[in-house]
Amino acid sequence: MREWTVRAARPADVAGLRSLLTDTCEPQDIPSPALLAEAVDGDLVRVAVSDGVPVGCVVAERPSPGHARLAVVAVRAEARRQGVAAQLLAEMLRRCLGASDDEPPLISAIARTEQLALTRLLLASGFIGTRVLRLSGLPVHYQYKSRVEYIDAEARHLVPVSAREQLTESLAPSDHAVTALVTLGGEPAFEIARFEKDDPAALQSGEAAAGIAFSGSILAAITFLLGFAFSSTRFPDDVRLLLIGATFATVLSLIVYASASGELARIRSNSFGRIMKWGNVLSEYGGVLPFLISLPVTYAQASGDPWTTMMLAVVLSLAIGWYERSEFSIAHRFRRSRTELALKVFTAASPAIGAALVAADTTSWPWSIALIAALTARTWLYLFRRGAEADIAERRQWRIRVRA
Repeated sequence: MREWTVRAARPADVAGLRSLLTDTCEPQDIPSPALLAEAVDGDLVRVAVSDGVPVGCVVAERPSPGHARLAVVAVRAEARRQGVAAQLLAEMLRRCLGASDDEPPLISAIARTEQLALTRLLLASGFIGTRVLRLSGLPVHYQYKSRVEYIDAEARHLVPVSAREQLTESLAPSDHAVTALVTLGGEPAFEIARFEKDDPAALQSGEAAAGIAFSGSILAAITFLLGFAFSSTRFPDDVRLLLIGATFATVLSLIVYASASGELARIRSNSFGRIMKWGNVLSEYGGVLPFLISLPVTYAQASGDPWTTMMLAVVLSLAIGWYERSEFSIAHRFRRSRTELALKVFTAASPAIGAALVAADTTSWPWSIALIAALTARTWLYLFRRGAEADIAERRQWRIRVRA
């Protein structure tokens, strides 16, 4: 059983925290009484307690909105090498990351080159060293990386901790950072890696362009089917209405994708992900699925062969069912429920049901109404009830600096 627990510090803990910091930290690293009290009041201190006595703590401060700086990490000697510092830091990271509903805050820390234990802890917890500060002790600025970035595996080198000038030179380029602390010839050394630089505007612009091209292609195909539907006197009226609705929804998705492109051009807010979500949902449930489900009906009218029509419809139903379960579908990006599962099953079965009704020359209006209702329900569900698409939070957020 563990002999210590981690919790948020309380005002009653301040005296014990001061004693802990005095016993374990260098005088220049100890936060001032005012800063410590302010951090406790702001829920920015996590403390590890054993038998009612603080044995470790991590203290943070907020120098500016959206920025949390770790001021100190301290653990008593008898409690070290037990995971106390790692859990304290993990709890503080969860606190800082969970405090913002928008973009993740910047979480930074400072560690001098001789503070190897603190350096190792930061690097193991998701921090990277980005800059050398020209101050006493040559501290390195570390920041927590909440986004995935890619390291060039062939652009890494080692710098001994004692080689301070070389470390400063190695971290001078903006795309280089300390990613690990290793042993080189029996001495500690920093591993310096180069990160692949991405262009968020170019990536998002490419995504918007792909959406426009995709919706444009679907619109052309739906328009072709709609022309065939109006030229055939035997084509069901309800399916014509379904294709007209698909045309409208696809045109609307094109407008939405164009709005996403305009958002990139202006860069005045962080609405790109939300706009793309609208375009993605409208294009799939308003355009793609109605178009695919209408294909067996169109084939039934063109061929007049009910057996071939049903074979095509069953294959198409199985293909839609596989797609709905795959990681490629829009539904895969949102949370699931039993209601959604029922709607997915009906959507996948719709080609076979519709083709059977048309091949049997029976009324298909109930099927069309049910299909439109199912697709409308799924559109509403994903747009208004399921939040953002998966990984939307990982998109690069823009920050606009307003001149005073």
